[in-house]
Amino acid sequence: MPVARRPTLSDVAQEVGVSAKTVSRVLNEDGPVSAETRERVLEAVKRLGFRPNLMARHMRLGMSDTAIGLIVPDMSNPFFATVVSGIESVTHGRGLTLLVGSSAQDADRERSLVGTFLARRVSALLMAPTPKADHGYLKAERSAGLPVVFLDRPGTALTADSVLSSNRRGAGEGTAHLIRHGHRRIGFVGAAPAAPYTRRMRLQGYRDALAEAGLRYDKALVVGGQDVQDAADATERLLALADPPTALLAANNFSSMGAVLGLARTGRRDVALVGFDDIPLAEALEPALTVVAQDPAAMGAAAATTALARLDGDRSRARSTEIPTRLIPRGSGELRPR
Repeated sequence: MPVARRPTLSDVAQEVGVSAKTVSRVLNEDGPVSAETRERVLEAVKRLGFRPNLMARHMRLGMSDTAIGLIVPDMSNPFFATVVSGIESVTHGRGLTLLVGSSAQDADRERSLVGTFLARRVSALLMAPTPKADHGYLKAERSAGLPVVFLDRPGTALTADSVLSSNRRGAGEGTAHLIRHGHRRIGFVGAAPAAPYTRRMRLQGYRDALAEAGLRYDKALVVGGQDVQDAADATERLLALADPPTALLAANNFSSMGAVLGLARTGRRDVALVGFDDIPLAEALEPALTVVAQDPAAMGAAAATTALARLDGDRSRARSTEIPTRLIPRGSGELRPR
């Protein structure tokens, strides 16, 4: 059987019996065409289901596309899904389409996606950058006027706008909350030698709170946790120490879920827990999970607003916008040591 294909501009021209240039004039409203011809062309477009190739037109005219490119590390992370909703709440009213791709935390894949977006001449580029990637290759695009906004973490080797959570301050607040409830040995779940900027800042906030309370920083209480399973295993190792922690601060949503799983496996209901970033069904846990909540929708909206301001002519120096976090006590962070 013949393979179906999309109708082309030439198909429309042949259907009407006019030149492809005449069809282009009708669709782009950029030249004289009689009312009768215009009507016949539009009827043929509808009948054939023809859709103009906007990307080709923009490239031909040297224009930007009506799209914004967004690169995130993990499509399955609810945090970034909410970031997307925040971006679209701002861009939708401007008629901009959001194109999203995942880097999977791989620098080569991230650069390939950037190349794909640049090839279709996106109007702006937003990205949660891959740790240790060098973004200096974007200097020429940035100098030529392409708005580049880093989300959740700053980029490397490129001066550009960024929108970040108050990671250090929020982690310090969560740790101080546990200290106020009587805890002196507090574990940190989610650190790793190659941890991204966000977890490094949260570890620093944890250390800040310990120092302010006059408590010694103990490396034995700081463990990794790249995903839920790693964090669960790390939590179990912490609880098996000769002098285990009485409370835990989890570095992100996956670490929080892993800590909850590790506590459940060991049957421990007496260990206090504060998670950085909220998780689904946090209030359904027993006790409900106390969190340092980020505002990913506000982060997305701020990033999009910054990009649109640049598109509208803002040529001020690159700036970093910090979105505040909020401590939400629900029960798990209020348990006192026994």
